[in-house]
Parts: sequence; C-alpha cells; structure tokens
Amino acid sequence: MARTFTVDRYGRIPVRSMGARHASRSAAEEAAAGRETRHRVPIDRLGRSLWVHDRPDPVTLLENQGSTRDLNLLPVRFGRMLTSPFAFYRGAAAIMAADLTKLPNTGFQAQVCGDAHVANFGGFVSPEHTIVFELNDFDETLPGPWEWDVKRLATSLEIAGRQGGLSDKKRRGVVRAAAGAYQSAMREFAESAYLDLWYARPDTREIARRWGDASRFRTGSRLDSPAARFRDNQRAYEKLSETRHGEVRLRNTPPIVQRVDDLMPADEAALYASAMQEILRAYADSLSDDRRRVLDKFAYRDVARKVVGVGSIGLRTSVVLLVGRETSEPLVLQVKEAGPSVLEPYLGRSAYSHHGRRVVEGQRLMQGSSDILLGWVRGAGMDGVVRDYYIRQLWDWRIAPEIESMTAADLNVMGRMCAWTLAHAHARTASRIAIAAYLGDSDRFATAIDEFSVAYGDQNQRDYESLLAAAERGRIIEQAGI
Repeated sequence: MARTFTVDRYGRIPVRSMGARHASRSAAEEAAAGRETRHRVPIDRLGRSLWVHDRPDPVTLLENQGSTRDLNLLPVRFGRMLTSPFAFYRGAAAIMAADLTKLPNTGFQAQVCGDAHVANFGGFVSPEHTIVFELNDFDETLPGPWEWDVKRLATSLEIAGRQGGLSDKKRRGVVRAAAGAYQSAMREFAESAYLDLWYARPDTREIARRWGDASRFRTGSRLDSPAARFRDNQRAYEKLSETRHGEVRLRNTPPIVQRVDDLMPADEAALYASAMQEILRAYADSLSDDRRRVLDKFAYRDVARKVVGVGSIGLRTSVVLLVGRETSEPLVLQVKEAGPSVLEPYLGRSAYSHHGRRVVEGQRLMQGSSDILLGWVRGAGMDGVVRDYYIRQLWDWRIAPEIESMTAADLNVMGRMCAWTLAHAHARTASRIAIAAYLGDSDRFATAIDEFSVAYGDQNQRDYESLLAAAERGRIIEQAGI
C-alpha cells in the first residue's frame, strides 16, 4: 500500500517525518520510496527559484546574526563580505537557509554541512598522515535535506565562475558536471556495502584514479605538493610565534591575531590565560583515552584572539600555543565558539544541547578522516561569559585551492571532486538507495540544479548590492582591507 505524505504550501515534505523509517526498510522498499517521491516532488521542482516578495531583508538577517557575536569584529566581517559577490556568498549561509526552507525538498534527510560552498572543501592530513580531500567546515551542520547542500555547492560554483570571468556556457558546464557527479556518486554508494562507505578515503591516490591530474590545479596548490606537507603545526608555529626575552609567545598581528595582554589589562589577561588552561583540561574529557595521551605530552604556553574565515568572523576564536614537554615540538590549537546552526530556525534544535559537540559529531559523521584532537568544551571566554566551543589543530596540512581565479577546466574538476565528496558524506547518514532511485540516471537533476544556481546567483548579486547600499548609507560599518 502506497504511503501518503503531507506537502505544505511550498511543496515540501517534512524532512523529519521520513528519517526514522529508514532503518526498517529493505533496499527494495527504499528504492520504491525514492521513485514514489519523484512523482510527488518532480526533479524539475528542485530548480524552482524564490518568491522574492516573501523574503526577509538580507541585511537584517546578517545584523541579527551578528547580535550575538563580538561586535568589535563585525566591521571586519562586513568588510570581507563586501570585497566580492563570492565573498558575500561565503558569509551568507543564514540568508540562503532562510530561502531554502521555502523551496520544495524530497523529505529525505542526511547529516548536512549547512555551508557546503566550494571554498569549504580542500585537502588536509588524515590520522594516517596522508593528504585527503574533504569538507572542512561544519559550524552549521545539522540533519536536514540533502538538496540544500547540493544547491549551496552548485551556486558557489556559479558565483565563482562569474567572478572568474567564465562565459555562461562554461559555467553551465561546470555546474552541470558537479550535479552529474553527485548523481553518479550517489548511485555508486547505493550499490556499495554500507561499511565500505566508512572505510573509503578520498586520498591523493583515489583522486588520481578518479580524476587524473585533478590534484594539479594550475592556479592553486597541488594536494600532494611539498608545500602542502609543510603547512602543519610547525608552519603555524613559525608564522604565528616569536621569541621575546628568551620566551616563545604568539606574535601580535592585529586585528587578525591579537595577544590577550593587548586586549585587556595585565591582571585580566593573566586570569584569562589561567581560564584557557582550565578550558583545555576540560576539553580533554571529550577526547578518547589515546588522544588524551597525545594532548598530555604538551604544555600550555600562550593564547591570542584570532579572526578566521568570512562567515565565522565575530565568533569568539582563540589560538593556543602548546609546546612538547619532552621536546620543543609545537602544537597549535584553535578554540572556536560554536553557536546554534543557521539551519535550526527551520529544521529544529540539534539533538545535542552542546553546540561544540553538535559540530564535532556532525564532522565525524560526514568526514572520512577527522583531526585526531577534535573535541568540544564549555567554558568562559574573554568577557567571562560561558559559551560552547570546539577545538581542533589550527593547521593540519590544509590545502585550499584559489577558487576565484580558476580556469573553467580547473573549476570543473574541483566541482566534481566536491560533489563526489559531498555525496559520500551524505550517503553515510542518508537513505542513499532512496536518494539514488529518486535521482535516476537522466540529466533532469543536472538541469534543475543548474537552473537553480543561475537564479540564486542573481539573487546573491542583489543581496550583495543591498549590503553595499547599507554600507554607503552608514547602516553598517565596514573595515576594509583585512
């Protein structure tokens, strides 16, 4: 007997209504559910654009998001977002979340990134000490519609292509190739043994097998280059530290990195340094015994405030320098505030009351390999307010190709790599068989995602111009050139 679904006025099936049934369905039942959903929510509807009159003001959304952040850093955030439509898009996850919730979705749930734009993918070191290509930002992760991640990725490729001066035809090729790569990857994962999804590692050898010279972007860093391997804790240590009067400490380079004793009186700075050591001790409880043993080999040395990314600016973030107790080996950790996901107003609160844990658990679900020192903690920040944080190594052989200056060929390859990686992340937690059956093997999905990316690229341009106008009128204050 066919099931019926309640579809709201936007053509959406409530996402959470279907997720609980996945575990009890056979492969045949999941495939049937995917085909049935294709009739109820035709693939073409995924290309539907927005009802502009029904949108909240994008600048107001950004202002509301900033109300809980470090107000001193908001001008830096706005300054970075105003540098280009692509930079604006990177910081506008909250705006897109508000838009996506009004559009049709299939109702199939996955653990989603929530901010899966192309610049949030890159190379980094795995626990096995090899370079892998993965998603690397999970601040907004939450269970939700898999389509939202695909649309955010595709639109980022469209906007990056526009900024790089690519023709309409070349951008269409890039976006459709990415959508097709997601579709074919999901079919591949639907046919795979479930445990194989957890053993798969998109390392440089696998990348070479699938995409040939994909790791050798002409306008960015090679994933397997010596420079990639040099960008580790030693590199972070050399870039961020200095020796003063025989003591190693973090270098003061405001406003990107500011020492605590430059931000507050000496007595308050000493108290915060002591509080940070307490935070590190509490964070150790979130690690497994073997990882805690690694952390125990290092001693606290210094702490500073750090400005990171675009969308994350204003979140309270510290960089902490530790040094090996037995050697001079450095360990540089990032302690980053974790607040509610931008998806929560539309998908409901996380199952985790601790937002740092929400980020960490989401990352572990979606990534094939995660930082061995990834953990969470709740503690007092510089202002004495208790907040949630997650902690990881600051640099871990991370490689981020220069997206905005890529050729069409490079962006095409990058898009396909990102799409395959995203499908792999979704397949670990979603009804992959149902999604694959829904997508089928026609080009309708690529066409729909392409249509959406063009429409939302136009919308992003209008929103960017709204922020420019707000800056010109003095509604917001920007700090440019940082």
